[in-house]
Amino acid sequence: MFQVGTDWNPLQAHLKEIILKKDKFSETQQLLYQMHSFVHCNEVYDGKKTTYMDEIWDGLDDKTFRLMPTNKDDTIAWNIWHITRIEDLTANLLIDRGKQVLDADWLTRLNTKVTDTGNAMTDDEIIDFSSKVDKIELENYRNAVGRRTKDIISRLMPEDMKRKVEESGTKRILQEGGVTEQGDSIWLLDFWGRKTVAGIITMPITRHQIVHLNDCRRLKEKCKRI
Repeated sequence: MFQVGTDWNPLQAHLKEIILKKDKFSETQQLLYQMHSFVHCNEVYDGKKTTYMDEIWDGLDDKTFRLMPTNKDDTIAWNIWHITRIEDLTANLLIDRGKQVLDADWLTRLNTKVTDTGNAMTDDEIIDFSSKVDKIELENYRNAVGRRTKDIISRLMPEDMKRKVEESGTKRILQEGGVTEQGDSIWLLDFWGRKTVAGIITMPITRHQIVHLNDCRRLKEKCKRI
């Protein structure tokens, strides 16, 4: 079983130490591959080792995927959507300055009209989203986002790490529906807008995903007791 304390935290600490050092760029890139592989299904990388994301999907029945155990919780469906949307937006629009993965075809496949990260959703909205989103296609969307980010990592150069996030990128996130005008959502633009590429990689591309996969593991165990 994946353990954050032993399998992840030392890597996150080491990444923080070397990510801005040009002479450590090759090591940084390999470390990013390793950490990013943990938060995605094994098919995104070599398909040989079971990842943290694999553990979450393994044996995840439809009820558990969609269930909000108490009003203090959210759902596994929401958590996976949330981290995947944020990775899609920040990796593609802020780091790569390209196009995000999500498009009209994906929305149809996912059976949702939601395009934002879900930060400002009410409990009722989370439940409604979770009851409708296609579980298999959410996994497929997450895999597609993971493969795109893997490619972006492969094309990074040492000088990219200190590059500031461009205002045009954060504006595109709003224009393309990645965040809403609600306070609990739009604050993300200011948060991301103050970062460098290295900062985006550190949070949210790596650490943020582990936090929410931990929530998924907790919810999975909690739902077993209901």
